[in-house]
Amino acid sequence: MDYLLVPITSFLLCSIAIFLVKPIAVKAGLVDLPTKRKLHNGAVPLVGGVAIYIAVLLSSIIFVESSQTFNFYLLSSGFLLVMGVMDDRYDLSVKVRLFIQVSIAGVMIFGAGFYLENLGNLFSFGDIKLGIFGTFITIIAIIGAINAFNMIDGIDGLAGVLSLIAFFSLAILFFVVNSNWYVLPVLFVAATLAFLMFNLRWPFRFIHKIFMGDAGSMLIGFTIVCLLVIGTDKNVQAIRPVTALYLIAIPLMDMVAIMYRRIKKGSSPFKADREHLHHIFERAGYSRKRALVYISISALSIALAGCVMQFLNVPEWIMFLLFMILFFFYNYGLMHVWKLLSWLRKNK
Repeated sequence: MDYLLVPITSFLLCSIAIFLVKPIAVKAGLVDLPTKRKLHNGAVPLVGGVAIYIAVLLSSIIFVESSQTFNFYLLSSGFLLVMGVMDDRYDLSVKVRLFIQVSIAGVMIFGAGFYLENLGNLFSFGDIKLGIFGTFITIIAIIGAINAFNMIDGIDGLAGVLSLIAFFSLAILFFVVNSNWYVLPVLFVAATLAFLMFNLRWPFRFIHKIFMGDAGSMLIGFTIVCLLVIGTDKNVQAIRPVTALYLIAIPLMDMVAIMYRRIKKGSSPFKADREHLHHIFERAGYSRKRALVYISISALSIALAGCVMQFLNVPEWIMFLLFMILFFFYNYGLMHVWKLLSWLRKNK
């Protein structure tokens, strides 16, 4: 297989799909309008997720070896994409979204026979085998990843760059163990780069901005968690379960910490607000671009640390302990946000 042809094809197909789908989306009202929480100019087409899916779908026909698991992934992700588009257009209720997400998780689990069987040796007492609880834990993981990337999608480029880090890490981990599954994250890396070119309007300032939309962020979260579960399978063994935490650390920690704070305040854990990590940077006086850079560097550093520890065969319980320490400080920072803001302003 020509290693350059794979990403080039996906990149070009996504770019073409954006040009073709954008006018259709505008006519159908699939646009994001400014609100008190959404501080952008004008109506921005929500076509990033659709374009990425089209690019990956068409590219996979050429480059991905067909299998039952992959076919069920395409089917499930397609349904999720449609639900995301409907959510972008009509703002579906939380109950409807969760019902569809659970249903899609069920399709993957019971259709493809795909679920977490083992959490690894997290406490140094031996591997934690899930048994019959594996399907339930997998459903929770799928819902968690979908919503983690959906919630982090708050400023231009953030969900896209964080997904790039995860997909690139996954591609390396699969490639190292000689698994053909490395092709799927490579396709997503290329398609996401094409999306970011339009979303950030770089390097071409004349192109019109687009957003990923809920369809895109949920598609990305779903794909990443599917790859993580596949990578932990005993027949693949590309990823330790604990390494997965490092690859999606920022979206995961942000979601858990924010939901905890909302519940503590008596609010719905799914109620939107402006208390995410990128909002803290904004309130501290940082531009959105600087916030994007700092958060991305943090995510890249954490993912790199996870991959290095896996390659060095660091005990899983040590990796888990280090991650929990990291999460403690992250959550402590959000719980004491005003002190953090003061520190950030002093160190700008």
